Amino acid sequence: TMWKNTDGVYTADPRRVPEAFSIDSLKYDEAMELAYFGAQVLHPSAMEPCIDGNIPVYVRNIFNPDFKGTVIQGRCTSLSETNKAGKVVNWRSKQGEIPIKGITSVDGVSLLTLEGASVIGGAQVAERFMGSMAGAGIDVLMVTQASAESSITIVVPENMGQAALRAAQSTFELELSRSNVNGISLTDKSLAIVAIVGEGMALQSGVSATFMSSLAKANVNIRVIAQGSSERQVAVVVDGDDASRALRAAHMAFTLSQTMVSVTVLGATGKLGSALIRQLNEQRESLSKKMNLSICVNAVSSSKKMIMGKDGKCLVTTSDVNEMLDSDEATGLDMHALTMALKADVNPHRVVIDCTNDDSVADYYAQWLNSGANVISPGRRAGAGPMDRYKEIREAVSSNSVEWQYESSVGSSLPVLSTLRDLLQTGDDVQLLRGCLSGTMAYVFRTMDENTSFSEAVRQAVEKDFAENNIREDLSGVDAARKVVVLARELGMDVSVEDVVVESLLTDEIRNKEYTGTREEINAAILEDLKSLDEPMLKRWKEESDNGRLLRYKFYVDVATGICQCKLEGVDNKDTLYRLRENENLIAFETSRYTTSPLIVKGAAAGPELAAAGMFADLLRIGRGFSAST
Repeated sequence: TMWKNTDGVYTADPRRVPEAFSIDSLKYDEAMELAYFGAQVLHPSAMEPCIDGNIPVYVRNIFNPDFKGTVIQGRCTSLSETNKAGKVVNWRSKQGEIPIKGITSVDGVSLLTLEGASVIGGAQVAERFMGSMAGAGIDVLMVTQASAESSITIVVPENMGQAALRAAQSTFELELSRSNVNGISLTDKSLAIVAIVGEGMALQSGVSATFMSSLAKANVNIRVIAQGSSERQVAVVVDGDDASRALRAAHMAFTLSQTMVSVTVLGATGKLGSALIRQLNEQRESLSKKMNLSICVNAVSSSKKMIMGKDGKCLVTTSDVNEMLDSDEATGLDMHALTMALKADVNPHRVVIDCTNDDSVADYYAQWLNSGANVISPGRRAGAGPMDRYKEIREAVSSNSVEWQYESSVGSSLPVLSTLRDLLQTGDDVQLLRGCLSGTMAYVFRTMDENTSFSEAVRQAVEKDFAENNIREDLSGVDAARKVVVLARELGMDVSVEDVVVESLLTDEIRNKEYTGTREEINAAILEDLKSLDEPMLKRWKEESDNGRLLRYKFYVDVATGICQCKLEGVDNKDTLYRLRENENLIAFETSRYTTSPLIVKGAAAGPELAAAGMFADLLRIGRGFSAST
């Protein structure tokens, strides 16, 4: 029995992978592979006598003697025996069986590469190159060779890198002077080996693909790949700074732990952010059981303060977020510091949820995406903002295998953008979009009549949390115009808010007036000023009503003409908006396939709870992508 200060041999270093756990049993060969690639609990020399005598080795915790720890015994099946065992199957087809036992790493390594030596002959190059390393006493950890036999790369300890370089240069001095060898180079950045180990990899397809895919999703670049002929290990070399992220990504990939998503919520104290955090807490247990998904909110902010979990740990969000931001651990909001912390987070699955609808926050999207984080934005500032920034964000998404989800920016919890993308990706020709995208406008014109004035209907919409924080954005048509721009850009149209023909319901005086005070005081003042519109709006309502029509605030996106507009108009009982309810949005898709009648997406879409549900759905889309990649 080996008495250590840990509960046996772990699936990974628990200091770097908090989700790591003790392994019940290992074969000698698996334990040797783990030890070779850095598992500090074991040392090969300590096991050699036991291997010879087939003696079980128990690794237990001296501080927790009641825990059974890890038992190491038996040899792995030889390669020839494995090949006789049967056909290759995908490892996922064996439900409940995980092909690897552990994931480990070796920090502080360098790559030494000899390039362009094909004129010498591959066998001679390899013999001389490896001979030079042996002669200099260099510990070679990994070897890879190009198929053309013209290049060889070896992995050596970083502290032996310069000695290895000198040995190789001395051996090939003549060839270098004659240009028979293009060059010999040593990496100048600290690298790390990350390896997965397990007997179960043999004759099981998809193991390497799962490993590599998990690293790609975590935005970890692979410098070198090597797989042992025994099929008991696959090792890669990555940048040293990415080692912890790579370990956690691989650990989650093989369901050795739950898929954990680190979430930053900006604007967490607002109605939208508060509703989202409440929904996340309510569904935490369900997500864990049904999706093997753990949502870790490790940073929240208001417009003035922020708080981040120490070393990326989860915050306890069941308590009032306002109380957390009033605590001593909270600091002033610093977007640069938050961005640096996001980049330093070793969790491979990171998501920023921006509930602020703030242009200055949207300016950070490209940075976050380029660092490997995903972004969810229910606001329209990014999707309908300056075209240069929009294109920069799009480029960051396509270049980094990350996602920018903004379904909730158009139809709240309605599947508007996903429906539009499905139509486009299946080859349908979308010709016209029309409908109503403003929950505030839908409520106002469903509610107002001879007994309920325009200003009173607006006041009720504000009380029900249907309106934007600045209700003039709703009533001026600007908010609806931004949604139109988001849709138009999905259709490939080069459109900005300024290009949308918008009918404002406000007079210039109300639209341009400077209001002061708290948000509630400002809204109260605006509502008071809106009373001046009650009479003209009632007159317009009566004119349409006398002709059997209802007022609706309608949008159009005409692809053929390039015209985008938002306007108030009367609709008869043949129009899809005629029966629009007080809290609904409706989008009609007229396409080359839907010719006899349009495809309609309709449903409740007003209020923070529905908007939060839309963001939650965006988060789950990203979460399912993480799980699928693993």
